[in-house]
Amino acid sequence: MARNPKYIVFTDWDGTVTLTDTNDHLTDNLGLGPERRRWLNLQILDGNWTFRDAFKSMLDSVDTPFDECVEMIKRDVKLDPGFEKFYYWAKANNIPVVVVSSGMKPIIYALLEHSLGKEAAEDIDIIANDTLVREDGSWDIIWRDDTDFGHDKSICLKPYNQLGDNRPVLFYCGDGVSDVSAAKETDLLFAKEGRDLITYCEREDVKYTTFGGFRDIHKVVQGIVEGHGTIDQAVENS
Repeated sequence: MARNPKYIVFTDWDGTVTLTDTNDHLTDNLGLGPERRRWLNLQILDGNWTFRDAFKSMLDSVDTPFDECVEMIKRDVKLDPGFEKFYYWAKANNIPVVVVSSGMKPIIYALLEHSLGKEAAEDIDIIANDTLVREDGSWDIIWRDDTDFGHDKSICLKPYNQLGDNRPVLFYCGDGVSDVSAAKETDLLFAKEGRDLITYCEREDVKYTTFGGFRDIHKVVQGIVEGHGTIDQAVENS
């Protein structure tokens, strides 16, 4: 991570950096299918299932060898067209971009390397679950922590909120139910238009600004960094 950054951008991966949720893509095409998957997502949002249990149910339905899953993702899933330009702008301005995902690090790294190259894939911090891959190609998710989320994304933001005067400005970009734990830990939350995170924010009175893609995020973050706007001005539901 950059030394003593004044700003840090934390971002969800699936459906935020990617145009397609990689885990949904695997589940819909190789597992239990879109109807059951959408039902499970609603159960998470309504509090009837934990994210951990529902997500495990989705992944357990995929019995395709892991390397074939990775190749399918590399073939079918594209990054948001504005992400690459935003990443290189942030890097040039000493602003770390940190991927915080409830997905699996090997898949995220493989798609980053495929899309942006090895140097960028190694430069971008990835905080995510891991994967246990067996000799026969079968696999399981390895959870990052013991919480109901499997990976409580707020944990990686909380230490920055205790730094006092040295605290950087924290941005968080997300779209879904896995992002709700981080939503209250950030200075400015970007919530993707038309997605479940906005439903949560409206229900829980969490302030946010909507985005359609990383070009929107780039415009707002750059404006704040360069002093052309403020976080309060960016919030849409204040």
